[in-house]
Amino acid sequence: MFTRLKEDIDAIMNRDPAARSRLEVLTCYPGLHAVLFHRLAHGCWNMGFKWLGRFVSHLGRFFTGIEIHPGARVGRRVFIDHGMGVVIGETADIGDDCTIYQGVTLGGTSLYKGEKRHPTLGTGVVVSAGAKVLGGFVVGDGARVGSNAVVLKPVPPGATAVGIPARIILPDSPPASDSGKKTEFSAYGITPNADDPVSLALKSLIDHSEAQTARINAILDALDHLGAHLENSPNDPFDAGELKKMLR
Repeated sequence: MFTRLKEDIDAIMNRDPAARSRLEVLTCYPGLHAVLFHRLAHGCWNMGFKWLGRFVSHLGRFFTGIEIHPGARVGRRVFIDHGMGVVIGETADIGDDCTIYQGVTLGGTSLYKGEKRHPTLGTGVVVSAGAKVLGGFVVGDGARVGSNAVVLKPVPPGATAVGIPARIILPDSPPASDSGKKTEFSAYGITPNADDPVSLALKSLIDHSEAQTARINAILDALDHLGAHLENSPNDPFDAGELKKMLR
């Protein structure tokens, strides 16, 4: 028990630059308190004391503002940062070294008892503030969920999910797991080169438009240099000169 508590405190010290001492973490971090309440509630739940498990879970919610169903499974070194408003459903499964920020919901979309209704988070997943992960699918190891995203489908390992509904952004290159380098923790799931795919598409269209405009201007300059002139036909309602100015 004390070994796991030390692990939890060390994990918080590593991931939160605001943590100044282990005593501060032990006494002032509701995310740690919520995990400790959950371990007791989960133990009661697994031993068949369902009401007692729910009551302990309710106490944890009252003191921390974090609601974790006693049936949920929470791995080692899970850090719930700030934590107010976090809701974790009955069949949720949270892997080791995950980080969950305030306002997150790991919820279900099915009302059928006995089935997997809530998501499974792999190892090292970061779920940012306000995100909603809804359904019995898997969020792969090392994946990130952006702030306020609504995730309704599986997220591949190492990918980032952003938007409503969430769109999947794959990493530029596969993680170099064989390089021996430890991946640096990214607060709130913020990573370099992780732009929204819609923004990337719009930027590509704008860049293409600017390139086409530059080519048209080059053609017009060449025509001017050769002394060519655009003449209007009698039936042409458009003024070639005006069009030329617009194209410039």
